Amino acid sequence: MWATAVGVARVRALETERENPLFRDPLAQAFATAGGLGPSSPPLPDEAAELRRLAVSFSIVVRTKFLDDVLQQASASGVRQVVLLGAGMDSRAFRMDWPEGTRLFEVDTAAPLDFKASVLRQERAVARCERITVAVDLRDDWPGALAAAGHDPTVPTVWIAEGLLIYLPEDAVELLLARIGAQSAPGSRMGLTLSPRGVIERFRAEALAGSAASMWLSEMPEDPVDWLAGHGWEASTHTLRERAAAYGRPINTPPRPEEQPGGLVSAVRR
Repeated sequence: MWATAVGVARVRALETERENPLFRDPLAQAFATAGGLGPSSPPLPDEAAELRRLAVSFSIVVRTKFLDDVLQQASASGVRQVVLLGAGMDSRAFRMDWPEGTRLFEVDTAAPLDFKASVLRQERAVARCERITVAVDLRDDWPGALAAAGHDPTVPTVWIAEGLLIYLPEDAVELLLARIGAQSAPGSRMGLTLSPRGVIERFRAEALAGSAASMWLSEMPEDPVDWLAGHGWEASTHTLRERAAAYGRPINTPPRPEEQPGGLVSAVRR
């Protein structure tokens, strides 16, 4: 599944090339190229499939900016411990400005982390904070591996799960949230992306075997704020449409019913 992360890097490379990008990711093109993908891709022959691809790409750009904001707000509040779950080709350790003393943990399986390390060496990339990789499957005892790598659950952490929960069955999502909560001191923060209801059915029906959409499993709960409150988090949600408009990238098509409630989530541990 980590090849999907290379596809995300390609989207970020294209955004970086825009005249007024929402973010700049100077390593994205290197990840995409090393992963066998060019910085751009030809349009799909089927118009509906091409529209779906463009919609997914747009959502990746908006969610990246949204979670950048979550991390910046956490840093401004004094949080100096960051955990990226299912980190993939995330380059925030290298492209964002971090306060002194920030420790950033990238949790993923060994294969994507090894691939990523080879690209980082090739690019001679230098992290802007203390970066610690944790090679572990999220189905295994990742909290133990994270603790062994130096994570301190007694001080606040900002957790990011970007494009991750959609690939997990519901029981695994619940377990992940319970484990995050057990490692989160008061004042911890979290940024999540959730799949709006109806999206999986709409996209997976026409998905090619082996494509990212063919592996989508979990939609957001009916009330994500209430759901996260049950896990000990005070959450706020936004739709992709709301954030896109706020970022100067308004969506001009009529809203779909599944756009409420929002799939971009920020939360604070009380």
